[in-house]
Amino acid sequence: MKIASLFGPGRAVFSFEVFPPKKNGGDIASIYGTLDALQPLKPDFISVTYGAGGLEAGNSLSCEIAAAIKNRYSIESAAHLTCVNSTRAQVDAELHSLQEAGIENVLALRGDILPDLPRRHDFAYASELVAYIHQHSEMGISGACYPEGHVESESSVEDVLNLKKKVDAGVSHLVSQLFFDNSFFYAFVEKARIAGIHVPIEAGIMPVVNKKQIERMVSMCGASLPRKFVKIMQRYENNPEALRDAGIAYAVNQIVDLLTNGVEGIHLYTMNNPYVARRIHESVHNLLAR
Repeated sequence: MKIASLFGPGRAVFSFEVFPPKKNGGDIASIYGTLDALQPLKPDFISVTYGAGGLEAGNSLSCEIAAAIKNRYSIESAAHLTCVNSTRAQVDAELHSLQEAGIENVLALRGDILPDLPRRHDFAYASELVAYIHQHSEMGISGACYPEGHVESESSVEDVLNLKKKVDAGVSHLVSQLFFDNSFFYAFVEKARIAGIHVPIEAGIMPVVNKKQIERMVSMCGASLPRKFVKIMQRYENNPEALRDAGIAYAVNQIVDLLTNGVEGIHLYTMNNPYVARRIHESVHNLLAR
């Protein structure tokens, strides 16, 4: 099933993101333990990130996990596919593997530019990767969007125009980068609609459960930290359990506000933590019209 077909009036899609075990010594069994715990929550789909370095670093593991999500756990899946460190031949091989595994959806990304890995030049931007996938496969293509603008964009206008290029190239569903102030998301959606972007837009929510982890993510994506959020981190940074619970409550408040205002979907960055996902799902599942 194509992810875009999950969206419709009167309901909000609820989905998760997981990542493969780390390259250095990660236990593949751990991800299946995570999926065992996530399955009863009945998400609409689960996306699987790529490993550091993109396809050359072993994206086959992402394909294996995405295939298990769909075929073993009976949940629709989407595999991340990046282009910055990949050639056309590598993308072709990955698309073939995904199709052979019965996977119908990909999240097409440029990917991080890493100084210790040679950059490929077959695709310069995510929009070019999207166009290539659209021309050479029957995949449903999702894309990323940035409520506060991509960190490399000169302005929000430029960012939305670049997003329009991705949608015109074949993206049928968007997932937002994390944010902690819903007003940025609402303003972004309004700009996107004015620009003629009419595909479903899911709000990406990351619960705060680890101060160092969230600081690293914010530095990478440029998300603003509201005063209330900063006070939570400062107040509970030395109390891991309290920070976890406060972070869950903050994420739940975000989601309740988003659902109340008619968001099309919630994409929860689980960080492979089923306890946090379960707590959030228990708090909001009655708000999800099914």
